Amino acid sequence: MDAGRESRWEKDAMTVEIVFALVTAALLAAAVFGLALLPALLLGVSEPAGRTVLAGGGLLGAVAGIWRLVRVLVRFDRQRRLGR
Repeated sequence: MDAGRESRWEKDAMTVEIVFALVTAALLAAAVFGLALLPALLLGVSEPAGRTVLAGGGLLGAVAGIWRLVRVLVRFDRQRRLGR
């Protein structure tokens, strides 16, 4: 087998890991967004404050999702390079 080419199971493992990273990143982003929005909904804040909370929650959710995506894929690549 050519050492420079990936086998079929390595490609499948990579695909599964990418899908896992995307799904968990989306779930984490949604959870962070919901948790940031929950106090505003329960307390009934004014419209300008509500927009600010909405934007802040969206930003926090996006950052958390991207962090999760990068973390999972970097960990997978590190383990793949070590041969685990």
